[in-house]
Amino acid sequence: MQSGSENNINVQLVESLVQAIRSLSPAEQVLLEEKLWASIHEPSTLELMQLAEQGGSFDFWHDEPDLYTLEDGEPIK
Repeated sequence: MQSGSENNINVQLVESLVQAIRSLSPAEQVLLEEKLWASIHEPSTLELMQLAEQGGSFDFWHDEPDLYTLEDGEPIK
């Protein structure tokens, strides 16, 4: 049984696109890949930091004991 979104897939169009891409020269395939990736937004360092901070994945560290203090170890010269 297919879901509603699967009924709307244009398989013939996808197959035609695959054939067209495979017929490109290696240089044309590289250019196509560059164009496709250029349209994808990669998160900045700040955005990744905010995601890590707000996402909750590291919340378990709040319950961990402080194992080290500033007095531990030797200073770096």
